[in-house]
Amino acid sequence: MSTQLSTPTQSLLDPAATPGPVPATSVPTTFLAVTTIPVGSNPVGLAFIPNGDLYVANSGSNNVQTIDTATDTVIGAAIPTGTTPAWLTVAPNGNAYVPNNISNNVTVIDTTTSSVLTTIPLGGGPSTAAVIPSGNVYVSRFGAASVQEIDTTTNTVVGAAIPTGSGPVGIAVAPNGKAYVANRNANNVTVIDTATATVVTTIPGLNQPNFVAIGPSGNAYVANIGSNNVTVIDTTTDAVITTIPVGTNPWGITVGPDGNAYTANRGANTVSVIDTVTNTVIGAPIPVGAQPIALVVAPNNKVYVTNIAGGSVSVIQFDPTLTSITPNSGPIAGGTPVTITGTNLAGATVTIGGNPATGVMVNATGTQLTAITPPGAAGPADVTVTTPGGNATLVGGFTYVLPVHATSLTATPALTKLFPPHVYFPFLTATLTDQVTGLPVPNQPILFKAGSNVLGIANTDAQGVARVNETLTLTLILINHGYEVSFAGAVTPTAILSPSSASAPVIEP
Repeated sequence: MSTQLSTPTQSLLDPAATPGPVPATSVPTTFLAVTTIPVGSNPVGLAFIPNGDLYVANSGSNNVQTIDTATDTVIGAAIPTGTTPAWLTVAPNGNAYVPNNISNNVTVIDTTTSSVLTTIPLGGGPSTAAVIPSGNVYVSRFGAASVQEIDTTTNTVVGAAIPTGSGPVGIAVAPNGKAYVANRNANNVTVIDTATATVVTTIPGLNQPNFVAIGPSGNAYVANIGSNNVTVIDTTTDAVITTIPVGTNPWGITVGPDGNAYTANRGANTVSVIDTVTNTVIGAPIPVGAQPIALVVAPNNKVYVTNIAGGSVSVIQFDPTLTSITPNSGPIAGGTPVTITGTNLAGATVTIGGNPATGVMVNATGTQLTAITPPGAAGPADVTVTTPGGNATLVGGFTYVLPVHATSLTATPALTKLFPPHVYFPFLTATLTDQVTGLPVPNQPILFKAGSNVLGIANTDAQGVARVNETLTLTLILINHGYEVSFAGAVTPTAILSPSSASAPVIEP
């Protein structure tokens, strides 16, 4: 076990140690939003805690702050650490492990209470931490050219230090259990078998490798500060696959739930996005704050970037995309629960036909939301989702349909006498009623027939009553022993009215 106290000969966070120009301009990226969260001095590492909030290690303030990822604001009191906290990680037990580069120790924080549990002495300028398959944590020691394991059950250093190249910084563990350690000063990557805590091999030929991330295929992506690129390593063969040019001085790299890799280009004040399927850069670099150094991607695909010279965290939110809405139709009265699928939906509002939907709720991954449709006009309506990153529309995505209302017809008997011929009332009458509302239906045509003979067609009045002259049709009514009325159905601005019919006899008083 090693708890040697030493100070690294080169500052872990000193940009003066990195070569290359530091351009002040970059190409802007459209269809996204970048907001800024002020934090402490010289923020570096970021790590999500179990409740979904985000810890940020402020190396200049010697503390950790909590960002509420729902509101993207700092909450609670700052948590004290040792001197110059750097990159940090959260173990499966929920505790956060914060390497303190200058005070040569590791602060352990209970993330449920945001309080310090203990401080573990660890010399050699601890720099970054990563969880290994056992649930323990590896800590790189920048000034001691080694990695040390911490038992997260006892919070003690265990085993012998594992030798690496000079200036180890970032650590990432592949699905096969091998840890990849970027040795900035040695220009190589040490590969460690975490099951045996032994070095498997060393991969040479990099240029100030600083941080490592594992892609969906299991490949390792290593950000090279000195050559402004990312080296891709096959973690099965430990051979270099390719090199991808990015921005100036990429310090940090991570892989998001979308499968893309993101680099924090400290010298260019930008973030680059890499498609890990094609191993090519997507789009233009994204401008962020001053000297971005580390970054993480939330489950909803929002990217958080620490700006070490800006005392801030940039939040990148990409424009939403929409795939479907289910169900895609409902009544004009609104009130239909719908589910919209897509990407980057965090913080969404929804309009349908230009009217705001209510009860909008977005899932944790930002890939699905639920809402209640507002009232709308019959026919197709555009569905628009708006987020801080932009908006997207399903053209004619939802169709408002009219409700179907059953109707009823009633017909009055024909009061007549044949000998001598006599009509007691001059009109046959029929009344049309909406069975759903119970109200009379005006302005609808009613067909009057006696057998196959049309007696007449009349529109209903405001009371839903239609009338035809009985006197002129007396003979036909008597021959057929009565008459029939029918309504063929209709579409109104508020409902589809179903057909209905009735018949009436002849009554001789």
